[in-house]
Amino acid sequence: MADEFRLSAEERTQLLPSGRGVTVIRSRTGWAKTYLKQAGLVFQPRRGIVEITERGRALLAENPKRIDNDVLLRFAEFREFQARSRAQAANKSDLSPAEEALPTIDMITAEERINLAAAEFDLALRQDLIQRLKGSDPGFFERVVLDVLRALGYGIGSGSAEVTGGSGDGGIDGVIEEDRLGLDRLYVQAKRFGDATVGAPVVHAFIGALHMRGATKGVLLTTSTFTKSAQEAARANPSTRVVLIDGDRLAGLMIRHNVGARTERTVEIKKLDLDYFEPDDA
Repeated sequence: MADEFRLSAEERTQLLPSGRGVTVIRSRTGWAKTYLKQAGLVFQPRRGIVEITERGRALLAENPKRIDNDVLLRFAEFREFQARSRAQAANKSDLSPAEEALPTIDMITAEERINLAAAEFDLALRQDLIQRLKGSDPGFFERVVLDVLRALGYGIGSGSAEVTGGSGDGGIDGVIEEDRLGLDRLYVQAKRFGDATVGAPVVHAFIGALHMRGATKGVLLTTSTFTKSAQEAARANPSTRVVLIDGDRLAGLMIRHNVGARTERTVEIKKLDLDYFEPDDA
């Protein structure tokens, strides 16, 4: 992109004010890629590779003067992305209902803009993680699930965790021994679905598999979502505790515990220390 726009040597190395080594061109192209992906104009099959979609080719065929947010708002996926980003940012700030609906640079504070940007980062990463998991093979997804549970503290120090999936697994993809003797076990099932939701029959089958092993605790995870009937089925059996984790929650846990995600940089926000300026005898 630097070559395409014939940037000078100074422009190519210009850093963000708080970028800690991040150049302006890297930041802007990164965000442009994210926005184009959210609008369905490009996709990223693997690291370092970005390909245009049929929708993107159709847009280019219109020969637009420029592609900006006004153009991207034509696509429902991008509007939903912005709405979710704003909703997440609003949960972390004191935006009024009007501001939550349509925050702009002129009507929100610097702190709220930071929250909004952080929410966009988080949402884009969640969606990237979910897409990666949906495109992975079942065995890899099962290992990811166990890595997440280990990161949450299960099977660490006291027990072990292993993938048990495969033919004849009876609906159990993994088991975590919560103590050294294996007296208490947590059973896991991982459902790598595309757009299909997980319904009550899947939950009933999982509970049946738990009963066959005399188990009382299980975790059912998916890359998609659970229907209302599935959630009710998980709560209906008092003798078996089943926790459901959908794709969005799974991605959130992966981000929080650095499973398939890492911190790129940390920005410190400092405020005036009023105590410093108070007299000692105040």
